[in-house]
Amino acid sequence: MKCPFCNHIETKVIDSRDTNDNKTIRRRRECEKCQARFSTYEQIEVLNRVVIKRDESKEAYNREKLEKSIKLATNKRIKGSDLRQLMDEVEAEINCDGKAEIISKKIGNIVLNNLKKRDQVAYLRFASVFKSFGSGKRFVKELNKIEKTN
Repeated sequence: MKCPFCNHIETKVIDSRDTNDNKTIRRRRECEKCQARFSTYEQIEVLNRVVIKRDESKEAYNREKLEKSIKLATNKRIKGSDLRQLMDEVEAEINCDGKAEIISKKIGNIVLNNLKKRDQVAYLRFASVFKSFGSGKRFVKELNKIEKTN
């Protein structure tokens, strides 16, 4: 692991521990050259996961792409560790079946269910794009559904 301060390649692990969700390992490291300390996080990466899009084309699963869309929906509403936890929960659900392919609609519904539990505004933001609201009426209709469940 390269030191983020001096770019020296030799670093040593001082401490390792699981995070609260037991899906990520936090490693405390120290640079052997400048003695600076920093933390790294290690988590499982599922390889060769394929997403089947609406037009039936296929593309490789990309955590960063999903994270970007969730960040847009949660802008200024869910931040930091709560956002990381949300992403981890969504990704755990995506990967729970162990299959190599997943339909993008299923991913969207997983995100919607997790957002609905956390933040209704973020849910509506994501739903407006995912469900392609073409008019204000569809937005209001979705808002009314949320109000009825509360």
